[in-house]
Amino acid sequence: MNQVLCVVPAGDICGEGAVWHPGENALYWTDINRFLVHRYDPDRQTTETWLFEEPVTAVNLTTGSELLLVLGSNISLWSPDSHPQLKTLHTLESSPKMRFNDAGVDPRGSLWAGTMRNNVGSKGEELDVEFSGGILYRLDPDGHTSKWKENVGVSNTVAWSPDSARFYFADSPANIIWSYAFDERTGAISNETTFLSGYPQGSPDGSAVDAQGYLWNARYGGGRLIRIDPEGGIDRVVDLPVANPTTCAFGGSDLKTLYITSARSADRLSGSVFALETEIGGLAASRFNLP
Repeated sequence: MNQVLCVVPAGDICGEGAVWHPGENALYWTDINRFLVHRYDPDRQTTETWLFEEPVTAVNLTTGSELLLVLGSNISLWSPDSHPQLKTLHTLESSPKMRFNDAGVDPRGSLWAGTMRNNVGSKGEELDVEFSGGILYRLDPDGHTSKWKENVGVSNTVAWSPDSARFYFADSPANIIWSYAFDERTGAISNETTFLSGYPQGSPDGSAVDAQGYLWNARYGGGRLIRIDPEGGIDRVVDLPVANPTTCAFGGSDLKTLYITSARSADRLSGSVFALETEIGGLAASRFNLP
């Protein structure tokens, strides 16, 4: 089994929202509580960081040169070259009571973003909240938004199968990952079924799908990644040196490096980004279709 290496000892409070940018050969991710976006260049082994006015929860690619940032209260276009300028595409009406969390772009070029009760204060401090009322939204390139699931505790895992026929979504406090039929023509999801429920180690956080259609899921509080086969069985367990892995994203020129972000815990390397070389490559991240 390949070794898990610490590649960026970032010290994040809650590292999240990672995406591999093939054009830049770099990994982008966020630190929600410190309102940061990071960029790691593995060839140079350097990291750049940008500071924002509110939490940033996920980074996504677009069909243009800009990145699509999911922030606590809005979804905006951003470029490192024009920082701190943002072009807001959608504002969350329920903010600051609620905030966005995990998000991803579907094969059609629309963004799916889930919400949760806002647990981050104006100074980045952790707020004691009861997790309820989350909603899964879809933002289309024409600006239209739609709701696809309500009454979620903490929205996590936004991923698609290699053939685009299945969509995966998770509720962390409920300890459940669902599978849906995905209609690539209309962008609709249907036929909600339980994919994995009650796994005893940790709760489901972010996920990535590999080229064989297996879902890699970060188990927050469980100190591990699990690779789940398309039928919902546990294929592989990868133990990590930190208790709170948060998400994972395939990167590298062959998409065979699985990058793993993490959140603060008692572990020495908590808040770092880790890398695991895999035999099976991942899927390239889909891009939001800019109008």
